[in-house]
Amino acid sequence: MAERNLVPSLERSFDVCPDRPLESEWMQNIPLRQAYQRVLVQDIYRAQNLERIVETGNCDCEIRFPSWDAAEAVFRERYASDERWEMLQASDAYNRRANAARPAAKAICEAAGNW
Repeated sequence: MAERNLVPSLERSFDVCPDRPLESEWMQNIPLRQAYQRVLVQDIYRAQNLERIVETGNCDCEIRFPSWDAAEAVFRERYASDERWEMLQASDAYNRRANAARPAAKAICEAAGNW
């Protein structure tokens, strides 16, 4: 049998693009009851990044994992004052966008060895 020393950890370790930017401090420290706000920013970030990969045909780490600034700006400008249910609907829409772009983005990134 293979030896397993798998221990859960909160430390970030990535095989692809290991120098990914950290989420903003406010996102990391958001109260549990407001976690849907963090999830929305994460969903915006994912959709933006996958769409950008498809638009540019490029999967460099800076394209795939840019700073969180653009996603946070969209959140602040469009959603920060919304009700919880509105943010959940927005998250769903961003997930649909990300899922639509994912196959093309994955093909581009796999070809670049960056998936």
